Amino acid sequence: MAVVSSSRFLSLSFSSNPNTPASCCTCVKMKTPGAVNKDAAAILWYKHDLRIDDHPGIVVASSMHRTLIPLYIFDPRILSRFSDDMVELLLFGLEDLKRSLKERGSNLMIRFGAAESVIEGLVKEVKVTNIYVEEEVEFGLWRMLEGVKETLDTIPSAEGTPKLVIWNTPFYDMKSLKILPKSYAEFKKLKLLITSPLSSQVLPNEDLSYSWGTLPTLEDLKKFMDDNVGMSRNRWALIEKASSTSELQKAQTATLSTVVQGLREQEFIENSPNDSTLKKIQRKRHFKSVFVTQSGNIVGGGTNLVLNALSAYLRYLEETSQDEWQEVHEKMRAVETREGASFGALFGSALLLGIISRRRVYYEAIEYEKERNAGSILPFGYLSKTVAAAFNTVCSIEWYTLLALKGKEASWRGSPVRIWRWNGYLIHYTLTGDEGPALLLVHGFGALWSHYRDNIDNIAEGGNRVWAMTLLGFGESEKPNIVYTEVVWAKLLRDFIIEVVREPVHLVGNSIGGYIVAIVTCLWPALAKSVILLNSAGIVVPGYSGACRSDVRETSGAAWLGARFLSLFLRLNLRNTLKSCYPIRSDRADKWLIQEMLRASYDPGVVVVLESIFSFDLSVPLNYLLQGFEKRVLVLQGMKDPLCDSHSRLAMLREHSEGIVIRELNAGHCPHDEKPEEINSIIQEWVVTLESEVLTTSSKRLG
Repeated sequence: MAVVSSSRFLSLSFSSNPNTPASCCTCVKMKTPGAVNKDAAAILWYKHDLRIDDHPGIVVASSMHRTLIPLYIFDPRILSRFSDDMVELLLFGLEDLKRSLKERGSNLMIRFGAAESVIEGLVKEVKVTNIYVEEEVEFGLWRMLEGVKETLDTIPSAEGTPKLVIWNTPFYDMKSLKILPKSYAEFKKLKLLITSPLSSQVLPNEDLSYSWGTLPTLEDLKKFMDDNVGMSRNRWALIEKASSTSELQKAQTATLSTVVQGLREQEFIENSPNDSTLKKIQRKRHFKSVFVTQSGNIVGGGTNLVLNALSAYLRYLEETSQDEWQEVHEKMRAVETREGASFGALFGSALLLGIISRRRVYYEAIEYEKERNAGSILPFGYLSKTVAAAFNTVCSIEWYTLLALKGKEASWRGSPVRIWRWNGYLIHYTLTGDEGPALLLVHGFGALWSHYRDNIDNIAEGGNRVWAMTLLGFGESEKPNIVYTEVVWAKLLRDFIIEVVREPVHLVGNSIGGYIVAIVTCLWPALAKSVILLNSAGIVVPGYSGACRSDVRETSGAAWLGARFLSLFLRLNLRNTLKSCYPIRSDRADKWLIQEMLRASYDPGVVVVLESIFSFDLSVPLNYLLQGFEKRVLVLQGMKDPLCDSHSRLAMLREHSEGIVIRELNAGHCPHDEKPEEINSIIQEWVVTLESEVLTTSSKRLG
């Protein structure tokens, strides 16, 4: 295999003062076999590392080659993951990168198409021996790198098979760590040294006779995306828009309260929680503005611009006469939906594109804290809330990246762990089965995809393809500092179906997961073939017609305090709480399940997720959400659920949701895990019946 990789788990060391950046130790260990021919050319393949500052790949490649070709490929698989704002930000970042490279006697080569074909052509044309590229955790991009490796293996060369050299930017000094600790609490106890960022490097002068290519305009790039990415994407986008619009029109002015909120916000998760405020600020944008995109809601441009914005952010409480700093401060106030959330909202996209590195953010924040405290770091925490927000965000991102890297290389009971990035956040999921109807399994509050441990394989063996995902804020999926709502999770499911599954699915949901799949079915019915509710959350209200409410979800001091008490209570009482949900088979609340839930309870950001319990809006009843879909709804109810009166719930559903199929089970709140064999059989039979009805209907239409 034509790959030379570096491991994050090869370089860890310990420090008595974890708040002080290391003065050295930024080296990237790459096991390069044999001697390197410095006269041979190499490619520096840019993807999500659009900078010269703090770039280990440049350091290693420049030291080993006299000819280094920086390359960016507009590959549809990369572009398809970006919103319009991100595409615009990408172009600004590339423009600055190209200019910076030229100032150092180099350039940035621009190519369009599949990475495998582009790199194969360049390797043959320029006689390249090594391609330096940053590691990936996302499944789709990891497969792309694998495709490039396989292509390189087929290219004969006098210098030997071209190598793909994978590098990373280590946040922590990881010289001696062999295994990543299971929990964040254990990880923090190691008090690992945080590495210092690298300064910009001198690059080899390039042969200007190369065909470097030019950056496209935004309009040209969008056309390229439509032509190469867009057919399936546009079709699903139309379905999404038509479905949600029809549901809102049905309700007219008295819309679903939760849905009204989510659709009006277009939410903080897209970095624009308060549109009217931001539009007013936009009109005052200064010519030195760091908000370079048309929407003007996220920090971007080149590395220097982002660093300037970071300086403004950190110095929020200081008076300034600089217009661009005042603009940053205004935007901060507009997106601070909860304490510290503004940093991720403003800088998350620049971090994702690698315009600035995580350890550069940490270093700048620590330097500012020292500046405020006569050159020292106080032992009890950071005085500045902006420093704390920056520090907490980058450390959180790094932890979830490490978890994703660990998960990517693992499997659970034969089910491969895959990583998908949603709105910049890492989501864990799995897929089992090669053919047949698609099912998506959604867990309940506090659980994870492997809570369906004895369902996934068995249902797949019945001739189905089974996806199961861990929702944002749970398990090993990322837990960003945002305001969590049931609509956020519904949109996550919607996008997962559109981008990953890419066809309508049979939705299966337990507890709050059941309520979320009901919201998806209400808003985007074209995405659901059927709904299977396993002791779903939600109520039944006769004659419900909708009720308006505020379109802003806010956290309160009571929720902040309650979440912390709840976190402590659950850790102390998790075993008993879980066993009460398994009244028939308490042995299923086993050591594995308890440890998984305890592990997640120490993750950064988990308390923010718990705050959502105090602001959930479950007032929109199930019978309203499932209206018009009843004949494709199966309710599987554990009758010994300690969390609700199952008999009353089913009586109400039968009376007010005519057509729903109901099965009563001798089980508790998690029937799929307590009685997996029975549940699997029922689900398989349900899917076969519905799929055969679809085939029969299609045949009659053709006839």
